[in-house]
Amino acid sequence: MQLFFAPELNDQSKNFAFDKEESKHIVKVLRKKEGDILHITNGKGLFFSAEISMALEKKCEVTILSIDQQKAKDFYIHLAVAPTKMNERYEWFLEKATEIGIDEITPIFCEHSERKVIKNERFEKIILSAVKQSNQSFVPVLNEGILLKDFLNQTHTGELFIAHCDDLHKTPLKNSFSPKQKYTLLIEPEGDFSPKEIALALEKGFKPVTLGATRLRTETAAIVACHSFVYGNEEL
Repeated sequence: MQLFFAPELNDQSKNFAFDKEESKHIVKVLRKKEGDILHITNGKGLFFSAEISMALEKKCEVTILSIDQQKAKDFYIHLAVAPTKMNERYEWFLEKATEIGIDEITPIFCEHSERKVIKNERFEKIILSAVKQSNQSFVPVLNEGILLKDFLNQTHTGELFIAHCDDLHKTPLKNSFSPKQKYTLLIEPEGDFSPKEIALALEKGFKPVTLGATRLRTETAAIVACHSFVYGNEEL
C-alpha cells in the first residue's frame, strides 16, 4: 500500500487538495487518475481512504471515503542521540529507527561531538519518507538540537538511561526497563560522553546500561536500543 502524508487532515475532513509538488508526483509520476483510491495519513494516528475527484498536475483533489483511527502504542521511545561526523550515518539511524517504531528524537551536542550543526529540514524529510514506506500513522517528533547539559537540566519523566563506553558498572538494557513505560535513552557521540557528562546524567537519574558485548557505533547503538524497547514490549 502506497501511503501519502497530509498533516492538515482531521476526523472532520471531507475533501482535500494536495500541493503542487505532491499533485505532480501523484498524477504525472504515479499516473493516478480520477476515481483511483489513495491512502493517506495525517501523522497523528489517522488513516484516510480517499478517491481522486480531480487529477491535475497542479492540483490533485480527493474526497475522503473513510477514516480509521489507529491506537497509539502503550510505550514511548525517546532517544537523545549525538549527531555523527558522517551525516549519512545519522540519516540512516533516523530512517531505520522510524521504521522500527521510535516516537521522539533529540540530537544532542556533547563535549566530544565532532558535528555541531545539523539540518532538521533534511532530517524531517527522511523521517517522513520512512513513515510512508513503513505504512505508519504516527510521525516521530524531531526536536531541535540541544547541548547535552541543557537537555539534562530539562524535566524528563519515565525510565531514564544512558549508554556509554566508560568502565563504570552497567546493566544490560534488556534487563533494565519495565514494559509499557516512557523511555528516554542517551546515546554517546563517537568520542563517548566525557566523565563530567556521565556524572551529570547519573546525578539526574539516568541509569547506565550496556547494549551488548561489542563496542557499537553511535547510529548502531541507537538502532539496537530502539529495537530492544520495541521487542521487549511486543514479546509480552
